[in-house]
Amino acid sequence: MNVPFAELLTDAVNKPGILSDCYKRFYNYSFGNQMWIWSQLVSQDKPLQPVNTFDRWLKMGRCVSKGSKATLSVLIPMTIGKKEPEDKGFTMFKLRNCLFTVDQTTVIDAEKDIETAEITAQWGKALALETLNISEAPFASLNGNSQGYAFERSIAVNPCAVLPHKTTFHEIAHVVLGHTKTERMDDSEELRRDIQEVEAECVAYILCSVLNLQGLEESRGYIQNWLREGSVQDATAKRIFSAATKILKAGQYQTKGMESV
Repeated sequence: MNVPFAELLTDAVNKPGILSDCYKRFYNYSFGNQMWIWSQLVSQDKPLQPVNTFDRWLKMGRCVSKGSKATLSVLIPMTIGKKEPEDKGFTMFKLRNCLFTVDQTTVIDAEKDIETAEITAQWGKALALETLNISEAPFASLNGNSQGYAFERSIAVNPCAVLPHKTTFHEIAHVVLGHTKTERMDDSEELRRDIQEVEAECVAYILCSVLNLQGLEESRGYIQNWLREGSVQDATAKRIFSAATKILKAGQYQTKGMESV
């Protein structure tokens, strides 16, 4: 069974509130896995609720009820071809049914039962840029319509940008996604790079959603403009979820061990 990343991304962008609701409960997992967990709960007619592995619930002071089965799967990273420490190998992801919902558990240690509370995402730009090895350059474009641009491992945001936080996410995404390796990415240029713009703006949309920031309507309109009635493929959607996970994790003062899925 394959994870329908494109379908999950469409739901994330077109159904306001899903991303933030998922993050509050599934923050330990990547955005791709978060949406996949949400999709499975919906298909099983279960309410949105915290989930964890058997061992993780035990560490949190809860025990999985006898007879309960793990009916929810997540993508687990697996390193292939690494026989020696110096070998690079490569990473592939495999679906594994290993998650239990909180309503399948009972409390055995009330003092540890604290992580079922909803989590609010926090992010720091300076920390994220440092972690990702991205610098912020002075805005030097003569085009007054340009909100920002990215080049090599640098970003520049117009001091008069309408939504500077969204533009910052968008330009960081261009760098993280590898779009700036061969050219400068200026958000005002009308070039045939539909997928690159959709990728960067979808990342910005995801981050604005989980951080409860303004700009979702504007971001949705930008995405539709570049899609031009088209649609993204699973590989593109997976790249978007991975980049958003990486950028959020880079700016978190206390990371939650999110997987790079």
